[in-house]
Amino acid sequence: MSLIVDIRKRLGDFTLEAAFEAEKGITGILGPSGCGKSMTLKCIAGVERPDAGHIELDGVTLFDAARKIDFPPQRRQVGYLFQNYALFPNMTVRQNILCGLRRENSREARERRAREIVRLMRLEGLEEHRPAQLSGGQAQRAALARILVSEPKLLMLDEPFSALDGHLRDSLKLELRDLLKSFGREVLLVTHSRDEAYDLCGRIAVMDAGRLLTVKPTKALFADPGSVEAAVLTGCKNIAAARKTGPYEVEVPDWGVRLQTAREVREDLKAIGIRAHYFSPAARQNRMRVRYAEEMEEPFELILQFRTEGQSPDSPPIWWRLPKDKRPQIFPEEIGINPVNILLLY
Repeated sequence: MSLIVDIRKRLGDFTLEAAFEAEKGITGILGPSGCGKSMTLKCIAGVERPDAGHIELDGVTLFDAARKIDFPPQRRQVGYLFQNYALFPNMTVRQNILCGLRRENSREARERRAREIVRLMRLEGLEEHRPAQLSGGQAQRAALARILVSEPKLLMLDEPFSALDGHLRDSLKLELRDLLKSFGREVLLVTHSRDEAYDLCGRIAVMDAGRLLTVKPTKALFADPGSVEAAVLTGCKNIAAARKTGPYEVEVPDWGVRLQTAREVREDLKAIGIRAHYFSPAARQNRMRVRYAEEMEEPFELILQFRTEGQSPDSPPIWWRLPKDKRPQIFPEEIGINPVNILLLY
């Protein structure tokens, strides 16, 4: 069974148009702030109402504008984790969890289920704590416990790490991934972080200005983002306008070079992208004469910037990212790029 979404909603200067399907596993929605990611979740949860379209979960229609179907949130069996977790501050962890069991009439069953979820989420000893007494990771687990105790058919997480500092975010990422896998049903995870999307999601839907640009398996998306917007969101630093000059050749006017490609070039080519890690002085193909421009230092890597011999003076320098211990003593006169690492963007 799966989630089917095909909705439209006017949002200020643009219209949200989200059409996708999500099956068992974690599907990420990756995009910049304000592009409509969170609104998509709110429409699925029933917190917001689309202007048009259809939402279906496990064969049950939750919303259909034409047929005037609009289930209230409490009937949708959808778990929604807000950015700030939305725990009730005046309640204990146990009381917050029991709020997810309001439809269970048996007190004994409610208590038993609450104990089970406390154990699953490793919240033993914290049952009588209030949210203000919890760490960021504990609060996240408590909020998830309140959602999962009701056994939703779909779990949705909106920027689940936005309230955490960097160290805690990294330590919790793998923990959350394992937990979500054990959930065993569809999960939607909204993020603006390519690293979170890559680490947690099996598939990624890329969104920009209300439009879903593509939905692909995670590794396939990073290997071939397909558009300028998706390339930027997946972290590509070197993007330049390009035109087709042969079935497997492109010209990049701003860089003054022609490059051979591994993929066949379509007529509607808009630009090419090259990830900063992929340049190499030893690469035998797509050799270009270059000169050093400047460098930036990161904790464990260097970004060496260079310009090609025929590069337009108005275009930005090209990024080459490499580990600090691999920095060449003398900047190479030529550098190359494997054709398979040329991203064709349309």
